Amino acid sequence: MQQTPRTEFAQALKAIATERGLDPEVIIGTIKQAIVAAYKRDREDYGQEISEEFEYDAVIDPITGETKVFEFAADKPTQRKDVTPPGFGRIAAQTAKQVIHQKIREAEKGAVIVEYTDRIGTLVSGMVLRFDGSNVRVDIGRSVEAILPSDERVPNERLNLNQRLSFLLKEITDEEHGSQIILSRADPNFVAKLFGREVPEIASNAVEVKAISRDAGVRTKMAVFSNQPGVDPVGSCVGQKGVRVQAVTNELGGERVDIISWTDNQEDLVKAALAPVDVLAIKLDKKNQEAKVTVPEDQLSIAIGKDGQNVRLAGKLTGYKIDVIGDPKANKPVEVVAPIEENVNEVSVEEPAEPVADSE
Repeated sequence: MQQTPRTEFAQALKAIATERGLDPEVIIGTIKQAIVAAYKRDREDYGQEISEEFEYDAVIDPITGETKVFEFAADKPTQRKDVTPPGFGRIAAQTAKQVIHQKIREAEKGAVIVEYTDRIGTLVSGMVLRFDGSNVRVDIGRSVEAILPSDERVPNERLNLNQRLSFLLKEITDEEHGSQIILSRADPNFVAKLFGREVPEIASNAVEVKAISRDAGVRTKMAVFSNQPGVDPVGSCVGQKGVRVQAVTNELGGERVDIISWTDNQEDLVKAALAPVDVLAIKLDKKNQEAKVTVPEDQLSIAIGKDGQNVRLAGKLTGYKIDVIGDPKANKPVEVVAPIEENVNEVSVEEPAEPVADSE
């Protein structure tokens, strides 16, 4: 079997490909572009104009590294003329060096972006590098910097340089200076993914997170459902002595998590979402997605929560606009309307009510 000659160029090409995790053909392609750019620049330096009627291509021997430049008319690509100047190899190498490194970095970054595109919606580990105004730059490995925008940060969370945390890889955006990896710690799905990491039953799809609503940094409500007979969805998420939910709340800096069982019975779902309040009566308007709930007068403030936090999260979780009223038998019944808000990431300074199943 004939072996490929181990020339200096071939070994260097293999080393770069291995180190950068790139296809050798990609590197050869970037070098060709650099060589053509170097040739045009070399001609311009000597006052020779480059005609727009012609195009140029470089051919590189992958074994020896010998390079030739060819000129051809756009309408006759097969009729090529060798226009390689004498001694051009040395000039081209010096001129193209910077361009080659730049192209390789771009190709490497492109390969990394493709890799992380497949990981959108998953958790990544990263270290806080620096603060860029209200945004945070995060090292997520392989010399890749991602950004944690201000609106994806938990409002009351204090971050420190070199601190290692978990993040939700939320999206990859195309910007003027290239693609940007966007992280989040405020997205409700971040909490769901943390439970997926801590709870084997979720990872195996035996337990499913059906719905989640969040007031980032303060409180989260999550409804879970068992796809497997005999598996308690709430108990699986809480864990023995609360060890699983505690691991999640530790990552969240003490944020409370209410875990309830999902049910297709919408009345029962609304009742569970308002727990631990005793619901005396409930009337659903399924057409308009509205629910009128009656609770004991002395539990009205708990059902609503300060600034409507509890009822707002319950509404977001169930999809209903929830009106909570006190027991009509009370002397002064009170009615409070708490519409669902699109943005549930507003911080409430209320001491949250005891959840159904949380870190406590």
